[in-house]
Amino acid sequence: MVTQNLSTAMNAKILGSGQETLVLAHGFGADQSIWDKILPYLADRYQVVVFDWCFSGAVKDPGLYDAAKYSTYDAFADDLICLLEEMKVNFSVFVGHSMSGMIGCIASIKRPDLFHKLILVATSPR
Repeated sequence: MVTQNLSTAMNAKILGSGQETLVLAHGFGADQSIWDKILPYLADRYQVVVFDWCFSGAVKDPGLYDAAKYSTYDAFADDLICLLEEMKVNFSVFVGHSMSGMIGCIASIKRPDLFHKLILVATSPR
């Protein structure tokens, strides 16, 4: 795992103050900025978590990504679970774009208590 806390390493932040928590996860080749256009509208009604996966160009420490470790989605799912635990997020609505949709599915099987709903946007089964 990382020496700094995961939320800092993954540029995670919480915006808004609603009763329900949305977790927005970007797909491969992107970063959390893909949500910028809709984030103000969501933050008006929800508490919103955004972050960058370790492969994102927005992550400052390139040493976070280990090709062997992240050769399956399980490692990403474990990072998601650790991130949600660290940020004290539970019973969330997870919105996963592209590969993040499958990561969310795996994480929700491992820790169903952290997820209320899954919204999969253009998710691939691989």
